[in-house]
Amino acid sequence: MTTGDGRPWMARLAFAAATAATALVLAVAGLAASLALLLTAALGSALTLVAAWWFLTHRGLPRWAAGTVVVLTPLVVAVLYARANLIGVVVSFGLLWTAAVTAGRRALAVARPPATVLTPAPERPFLIMNPRSGGGRVGRFGLDERARALGAEVFLLDGPGVDVAAVARQAVLDGADLLGVAGGDGTQALVAGIAAEHDVPFLVLAAGTRNHFALDLGLDRDDPAAGLDALTDGEELRIDLGLIGDRTFVNNASFGAYAAVVRSPAYRDAKLSTALDLLPDVLNSPSPLRLTVGDRTLDGPQAVLISNNAYRTDTGRRPALDRGELGVLAIAVHHRRGLTVTTAREAIVDAGGADIPVGVDGESLVLPTPVHLRICPEALRVRVPRQRPGVPAAPPHLDWGRLRRLAFTSRRGIRSVNAGGRHAG
Repeated sequence: MTTGDGRPWMARLAFAAATAATALVLAVAGLAASLALLLTAALGSALTLVAAWWFLTHRGLPRWAAGTVVVLTPLVVAVLYARANLIGVVVSFGLLWTAAVTAGRRALAVARPPATVLTPAPERPFLIMNPRSGGGRVGRFGLDERARALGAEVFLLDGPGVDVAAVARQAVLDGADLLGVAGGDGTQALVAGIAAEHDVPFLVLAAGTRNHFALDLGLDRDDPAAGLDALTDGEELRIDLGLIGDRTFVNNASFGAYAAVVRSPAYRDAKLSTALDLLPDVLNSPSPLRLTVGDRTLDGPQAVLISNNAYRTDTGRRPALDRGELGVLAIAVHHRRGLTVTTAREAIVDAGGADIPVGVDGESLVLPTPVHLRICPEALRVRVPRQRPGVPAAPPHLDWGRLRRLAFTSRRGIRSVNAGGRHAG
C-alpha cells in the first residue's frame, strides 16, 4: 500500500496508463478497427455467457454442446484478432489497463487494521475437536496432543449424534474460560453461539475442509496447529455474528439453488456431479422465494445468500467481520434486475410452503417460514495468535472521480479524498 506523497503520483500513473492504453488502440488500430475490436469482444462475451447458462440449465447433448461453445468462443475471438494483426495491440492494451487499475487502487487504498486487545492467557481452555473433519486434519497435525500439552481440555467428537452446543454449554458451566473448535464451519458456528452467550473467548483451529471462517479471520489455513499459539501468545478481536432464527452462523446462510444441492445425500461424496445433475431442475423451475430487505421485496430469486458481513464480489472474501451488517446477494434470472447486492441489519426470506431448505455454514437444514436473519454486532470475542498471516487489505473500488482529485488537487484536497476513502471498498 502506498502512503504519504506517493499516493498522488500513483493516481497520476493510473491516468497516464489509461490514456496510453486508449491512445495505443486508436493510433495502431484506428477508430473503425477499435470499434470492431470492442464489438467482437462484446459479442464473444455475450455468447459465452449464454452458453454457460445453457450448460447449467440443460442435460445431455445440449449441455455438452453449450460447454463446447464456452471453450471455443474465446479461441475464435483470438483467431479473429490474430488475422487482423491485433494480438499485440490487445496484449499491450491489457497490460496498460492492468497497470492503470493497479496504480489507481493503490492510490485510493486506506488501511483499516482490525482492532485487537491484549488479554491474559486462558486458564481453563476447552477445545472440541472433530477427528473426521477435513480428511482427518486433527490427527494429521496432532492437534489433540498439542492442545493437551498446552493445558487445554479436549473433547473428541465420536459420532454425528453429539449435541455440540450442549457440550460447549456444560464446559462453561464447569469453569471453562475459553471455547475452541477444530472442525468445520458449521460446528464452529454452534460453539461460537455459546461463547457469545456466555461472553467467553472463542478459538478457531482450521481443521475443516474449506475453513472459510479461518480465512476471513486471517489465520493460517495450511497449518491449523499454528492456531494453538493463541493459548499462550494471543490477542482478541471483537467480531459480529449472524443469527438465523435462534441459530448463529459465522459465514452465511443460503437459500434456493445452493441449498437444494447441499440437501442431496449424494453431495458430500460427489459435489460437482451432484450440482450439475440438480441445477437444471432448480434453475428452470419457478422459485417460491421472496426476499425482503427493509422496504424492498424481491419475488422469485433462484438463489439468495445472506452473510455475516458482506463478501466482495471481485475477491469472494470478507474484508472485515465487524461492520455490523449482513451482506445480501440475490440472483433472479427472470427478473429485470438479475443481480441484487446490498447490506442490511435484518432480512426476511419466505417461500410458498411451511418450511424451506437452508444451507447454514455448509450444513443442510429445514427451517419454518418466514426465516428471519439479523446481525449481532461485536457479539463474539475471538482469540487469535498475535503472529498470523492476517487479512490482506481489500482493493478499493476504482472511483475515477476521487482518483482525479487525488492526482490533480492540492494537499488540502488530498486530505478530503483520504477522509472520503476510509469507507471505500
